[in-house]
Amino acid sequence: MDSRLLEILVCPLCKGPLLHRASRQELVCSPCRLAFPVRDGIPVMLQGEARRLEEDETP
Repeated sequence: MDSRLLEILVCPLCKGPLLHRASRQELVCSPCRLAFPVRDGIPVMLQGEARRLEEDETP
């Protein structure tokens, strides 16, 4: 993913910063405990497409 894009993207729910997990191809919002997928280099910032982080999974 382009680092400039990562600088401007925020969580669509809380507007908080996102952590890029390149190994899992996702953007993670720690406060919401959601991971948004990145498909073909394009972040899918829809709540319905996000997966909820497991209780033991660190954001």
